[in-house]
Amino acid sequence: GWRDRDSVFYSPAFEEEEMTTSGYPRRVYLWERGTPASAATLVYEAGKEDMLAYGMRIWDQDSAYDFVVKMPTFYTQEQFLYRDATLHRLDLPADAKIAAVINGQLLVELRSSWQRGGVSFGQGALIAASIDAVVRGDAAFVAVFQPGPRQSVQGVSTTRSTVLVSVLDNVVGGLISYTFDGQAWQQKELAVPTMGSVDWLDTSRTTDRFFYRYTGFLSPTSIFEADAGCDEHHQVRSEPAWFDATTMQATQHEAKSADGTMVPYFLVAPRDFVADGRAPTLLEGYGGFEISMTPYYSGVLGESWLSRGGVYVLANIRGGGEFGPAWHQAALKENRQRAFDDFIAVADDLIARKITSPAHLGIQGGSNGGLLVASVMVQRPELFGAVVCEVPLLDMQRYHRLLAGASWMAEYGNPDEPGDWAYLSAYSPYQNVRAGVTYPKVFFTTSTRDDRVHPGHARRMVARMLDQGHDVLYYENVEGGHGGAANQRQRAHLHALIYSYLHERLAPDAGRVP
Repeated sequence: GWRDRDSVFYSPAFEEEEMTTSGYPRRVYLWERGTPASAATLVYEAGKEDMLAYGMRIWDQDSAYDFVVKMPTFYTQEQFLYRDATLHRLDLPADAKIAAVINGQLLVELRSSWQRGGVSFGQGALIAASIDAVVRGDAAFVAVFQPGPRQSVQGVSTTRSTVLVSVLDNVVGGLISYTFDGQAWQQKELAVPTMGSVDWLDTSRTTDRFFYRYTGFLSPTSIFEADAGCDEHHQVRSEPAWFDATTMQATQHEAKSADGTMVPYFLVAPRDFVADGRAPTLLEGYGGFEISMTPYYSGVLGESWLSRGGVYVLANIRGGGEFGPAWHQAALKENRQRAFDDFIAVADDLIARKITSPAHLGIQGGSNGGLLVASVMVQRPELFGAVVCEVPLLDMQRYHRLLAGASWMAEYGNPDEPGDWAYLSAYSPYQNVRAGVTYPKVFFTTSTRDDRVHPGHARRMVARMLDQGHDVLYYENVEGGHGGAANQRQRAHLHALIYSYLHERLAPDAGRVP
């Protein structure tokens, strides 16, 4: 992490003793330009069983603030201000995180509700207080943004005088700017394009101008320059249109999950679409780590699927961050089945509305999304005609012993604990796949060089399914890491395999895609 021109925070993870059991660095050094790494000053050292430690600098116009953060788990932090070679522990909730500093005000994102000084702050709120008062321990926090039940904060950045908050409102992106007048925070919604995803690309501490990106299912990704002070916007550049979207439309719907929760999803289909249960439909989801699945433009999806008569569905299931921390926490650990139930509910809704039928419905997911699609395939094999399972977690009994798996126990649980294994074993695909059951002809993909989710998950699942007499497809790229491909040529080859498989399975009358 850069501090200034001549120094960095340095966290090595080359040797075993430098790493946590999750494989991440546990020491933070201050390294000056022109000196060997061995001469760097040790600032902080976390425990071996912690997840990670790192240092960072945040600028507030011409003032710099150095922070050191220890993450005992994926969702908890101990945060320190590093000032005058001394670490000052900040009195913040364990699951809160520092968002920004502006005009001497420290902004903090809350993942749980919090009471401080007789004031209550709701889950997912963005709050602020004088950073010096936070260090002293007598800070009077105030709410900057308190999301509603269908809203969430997706990110926070600052310009010279404003705070920019990227917000999802019913899974549609927007930007809100805040300025502090010394007494209170003033809010202004910025006039960004609607019905898509919005996030910034770059901001500056010397000006209120910034760049942001807008994208939608049918709108090529565009870059805008804007001024947070006067709300002026103009498009700087746009990706070309890779497919004809004029004949298509994107709509938003809801499905009722097993416990009655309404789960939103997006549907992209032809404008003249007739619901007769025969449309080849691809349903995608993720449902983990508070990651929101929002509208996005994909030339590959558009040209390889939508332009050829396919329908695309993106499910906003629990476990994601679409509606803030509560939406994520609703599917943590022992509640993981809720994410699977939500995904199944969307599939059932598509079938009930005659958008498609099981023979024409395919599902796709990668990483945690690979766990999702494999789990629902094992639980409800009759619902799907195709399954694309990419770089997946599948053996939940051993995931924490492979590569970065130990860092995810805050998400899934610890299989070595009998209570945790009781619920993990109930859905772990590798432990629940059975001989004598008819499954879709699933297509597994992985990478030999995946350093996050071990390729052993996919390899062992394929081996077990073959031993049980199931018909499966498997592709392992020898390069590419967790993305599954190392360059555009490899990525194009992988996409060609996936979409050829989907068309063959879900639209056999149309023939194989060339």
